Amino acid sequence: MDNNSPTLSVIVPCYNEEESIPLFLNAVTEVAPKLPHVVFEFIFVDDGSSDSTLKVLRGLSKDNQQVRYISFSRNFGKEAALLAGLEASKGNYVAVMDADLQDPPELLPEMYLAITEEGFDCVATRRVTRKGEPPIRSYFARKFYKLINIISDTKMVDGARDFRLMTRQMVDAVLSLKEYNRFSKGLFSWVGFSTKWIEYGNVPRAAGNTKWSFSKLFLYSLDGIAAFSIKPLAISSFFGVMFCFLSFMGIIFIVARWILFGDPVEGWASTITIVLFVGGVQLFCTGILGQYLAKAYLEVKCRPAYVIKEKHQ
Repeated sequence: MDNNSPTLSVIVPCYNEEESIPLFLNAVTEVAPKLPHVVFEFIFVDDGSSDSTLKVLRGLSKDNQQVRYISFSRNFGKEAALLAGLEASKGNYVAVMDADLQDPPELLPEMYLAITEEGFDCVATRRVTRKGEPPIRSYFARKFYKLINIISDTKMVDGARDFRLMTRQMVDAVLSLKEYNRFSKGLFSWVGFSTKWIEYGNVPRAAGNTKWSFSKLFLYSLDGIAAFSIKPLAISSFFGVMFCFLSFMGIIFIVARWILFGDPVEGWASTITIVLFVGGVQLFCTGILGQYLAKAYLEVKCRPAYVIKEKHQ
């Protein structure tokens, strides 16, 4: 291989993927001959796995010089794993893929040609079908993308995957964003650059089980909203102004009624209902403020996004 050959860094976040990793490496290795002038490097990021993921990575790195790995001291989350992989990558081009083979490796040649021959800075993928997923998860996923695109200036594509291929320039731009609370789908969109989208149907996992429960996805969606929109704060302010106005009108109504008709003791049920409703709205708005305050609190502490226990470079 020519020393001037471009290098493609493939970043693979892993959490309890001992069964999937060998299958993934074999699948990508089978695709590699379709890019004969490209040198591959694989960067597996072990996100504090509790199974034999690290043991598998140690073995692969000994047998294959193209394989490198990073192992965290504990589970820091997929966003931290993506960041660590991007920071460790050395390639002219960088791909982000999942180890479970839900990101089809056979798309890599098409993605590479779109960058090198068509002039795109990034080639991203999106699922056009969610066959095999729980219906409730698919429903709320679609609603999330509709909501985030309404309240945020950073547009995100419905069904977008983390699976994408980027130029070094775009990767460096993403790495220049030093925020602790990271939502990569939004960051990839926010930095700009010309992006080509490739569509494909949902692919089942090659092995193992998904690590994303409904509750985790819900909390992750809240992170995305807080990271890329301040409109929830405006909504809470609107509620505050609206209820102040309604309260003022209610005071006028009560005083006028007392002057005209005395002070009848009635309407207890409606009063309690209103009090409970307004209290609920206040707690809702306080929760919104709490989300943003929590994100700011985590940012100002300046803790690292991850801690490395072991790595093979």
